[in-house]
Amino acid sequence: MKKILITGCSSGFGYNSAKYLAEKGHHVFASMRNTAHKNKKAASELRDFATSKDLKIEVLDMDVTSDDSVAKAVSKVPRVDVLINNAGRGFGGPLEAFSSQECMAQLDLNILGPFRVAKAVLPKMRAQKSGLIIQVSSIAGRCAVPGFGIYHASKWGLEGLSESLRYELAPLGIDVVVVEPGPFATNFFPALVPAENIAVASAYKHVSEFSDNFGSQTHAAFEDENAPTDPMVVVKIFEKLIDTPMGNRPLRTLAGMDFGIQDLNNAVEPIRKRILESFDLADCDGPKAKIKAI
Repeated sequence: MKKILITGCSSGFGYNSAKYLAEKGHHVFASMRNTAHKNKKAASELRDFATSKDLKIEVLDMDVTSDDSVAKAVSKVPRVDVLINNAGRGFGGPLEAFSSQECMAQLDLNILGPFRVAKAVLPKMRAQKSGLIIQVSSIAGRCAVPGFGIYHASKWGLEGLSESLRYELAPLGIDVVVVEPGPFATNFFPALVPAENIAVASAYKHVSEFSDNFGSQTHAAFEDENAPTDPMVVVKIFEKLIDTPMGNRPLRTLAGMDFGIQDLNNAVEPIRKRILESFDLADCDGPKAKIKAI
């Protein structure tokens, strides 16, 4: 049994993984913001689910955009074997239509949020000399399309942060991996935050047309039972990464519809490894499995 802290458990991947991993026998700390108000229903459902099945799910109130909130929540978790940095949200629209404040809000949530939570759990993991951090990125962290510029910036930023963190933590016995979901039947699209400046956004009709077409394409996929858009696809990837022995976890795992991004990852991976070798950092590409003395 592992003690697993998950952020963003009010819906989607977080909500489903909290229930699924608890059913697998793990002790889950399911965090979300506003457990007494906006997300009261989700928090109650997770508690009731745990009670009805005699599972270990503790719901924590955590706002990943607040240092104090993160510190308070993590202080209630005695040990963290696995952190799943899942909380996030997307902003959509032409870049010019966003204010600096809106851009900062997106980066705060999707980059600084995972940074805050990782920073809060790392003292525990370093003391244990073990741990796994799963960073939930997106295929939007590996490509770019019009209308999602600041969302791309946040996910590309998370990719860079996570890759560097992997190299820093491997010698300490802590693994960092990235999961890159494609479009899934979650609350992502309904919760997409539009740019406030509607007048400027209206000048970019080609962007709105692309977004509308992409939205129609993905929603059609959600209706196709053969398309890999069930959120459980991602949840089971979390489980597989948790169960994979130390030293064997890949840096990146793509999930669902990839739009060709898997080919990009496959092409880049040997180059990434050669770059590590050129910096004499090959041994930092994930912690090595511990070899027991004979």
